[in-house]
Amino acid sequence: MVKAVPLWLKIVTAIFIALVVLVMLGPLVVVIGTSFSANQFIAFPPKGFSLEWYHKVLSSSAYLAAGGLSLALALMVTLSSVTIGGAAAIAIHRRQLPKSDLIGAAFLSPLILPTIIYAIGLLMFWSSTFGPVSFVTLWIGHTVITLPYVVRTTLAVLSEADPFVEEAARTMGAGRIQRLIFVVLPQCGPGLAAGAFFAFNISFDEAVLSLFLRTPDLTTLPVQIYGQLEFSPDPSVAAVSTIMIGLTVVLILVIDRVLGIKKFASS
Repeated sequence: MVKAVPLWLKIVTAIFIALVVLVMLGPLVVVIGTSFSANQFIAFPPKGFSLEWYHKVLSSSAYLAAGGLSLALALMVTLSSVTIGGAAAIAIHRRQLPKSDLIGAAFLSPLILPTIIYAIGLLMFWSSTFGPVSFVTLWIGHTVITLPYVVRTTLAVLSEADPFVEEAARTMGAGRIQRLIFVVLPQCGPGLAAGAFFAFNISFDEAVLSLFLRTPDLTTLPVQIYGQLEFSPDPSVAAVSTIMIGLTVVLILVIDRVLGIKKFASS
């Protein structure tokens, strides 16, 4: 017979959950609230209500250029990460490559490497081998640090996929390419979608790698925010951050609409 949960344990659990929610959502409330402030400096609670800082951000050539660069970079990184990571996950899952376990560990290795160390190493390697850094350098660097998420989520989905579905398709006369397009990729769908979500957000928000690989004409949105905070901090950085939060929420809603959030989270 299961014993009743003591009252003191229920109270402690409720307090712990409330503290976790406060620590997780409290900073978001501060950032969003500050973005609507009428103050000229970052302060909370805000005094007054104003959309001045959103107007400043949306009319700033520096912010728009940085946002456009981050968006283009994140989209390209997402495409390359999903293509390479998905193919690698399928090959690793089927153990069609020699030393599949070792290759899988290699794809996940960027998770244990500090980003700042990787950024310094990539900068030194690229400068000594190819010359000045460029957009391609950023693209490759961001792709490397996002690949583990695509590989991991796709492998998680494939581990629960029914292998007999592909076997049935082969028995019915489907060729290798047909089985890949109509059976394997649909099975990988939730994992690829989850990996794409993580890849886009990580690339769009990545600051350390972008800071080391920046040039005067390659300033991503996180780097632009850091520069604004360093030289002339005002609530415009909170407005940009709120827009980025909104973009993440929109992505989650799109995924929920297309796949369903439960199916997405299960990957």
